[in-house]
Amino acid sequence: MPAMSETTMIAAQGVKKRFGDNEVLRGVSLSIARGEVVALIGPSGSGKSTFLRCLNQLETIDAGEIRIAGEVLASTDAQGHCRYAPEAEARRLCRKSGMVFQHFNLFPHLTVLENLIEAPMVVAGVARAEALARAERLLAKVGLSVKADSYPARLSGGQKQRVAIARALCMEPEIMLFDEPTSALDPELTGEVLRTMRALAEERMTMLVVTHEMGFAREVAHTVAFMDEGALLAKRSAQEFFADPGHERAQAFLDHML
Repeated sequence: MPAMSETTMIAAQGVKKRFGDNEVLRGVSLSIARGEVVALIGPSGSGKSTFLRCLNQLETIDAGEIRIAGEVLASTDAQGHCRYAPEAEARRLCRKSGMVFQHFNLFPHLTVLENLIEAPMVVAGVARAEALARAERLLAKVGLSVKADSYPARLSGGQKQRVAIARALCMEPEIMLFDEPTSALDPELTGEVLRTMRALAEERMTMLVVTHEMGFAREVAHTVAFMDEGALLAKRSAQEFFADPGHERAQAFLDHML
């Protein structure tokens, strides 16, 4: 496993989020170093996906602080008011993260290649020739060059998710966020997506992966963090976590999953 940098790419401190009367995140703190792969595990409904979405402002937080590569995305003042960086600054910080969703979220009316070049051209202002070159290189990386002119409806679930990974990488992010990337796939298609993610980890991409794949967490992640009922209850190196997670609720979860 490649060594990690001392640079902190994600620093979340005391993050709180509620939807109406439902307190989904209850003061979650987590830091991730450059090149670190963190598997975020826990039962369904524990707040994992909400926390992930808070890191790139797909959800806004009610309290706490989020720093991306040392820069403040959101903070809370002494009066308890949560404030975000100015809009242009917040967009710049959020672009440091690429997001891969559970259900792919590909544009059905665009070909695979068009899906990849859309955001670089429209959002980042990349010239079409450069966007195409970048997209073709990334499709080769995920083994889908032959599908460049296909529409998403003609792809398997595993192929769609690999296209989604390539699309996120097309924006040249420094961080990759994965929200249960294999949970919508048949078991036989899960392996091809996990192999793509493993290759990214070997290239020292900073990754936060919400997952139920304990094999991936054990073999690829540097660190495993466990959430339940909106709180982060345990965080240890993967080797330590699977030997002894250090929290009885985390141990009960492992006993059920393994």
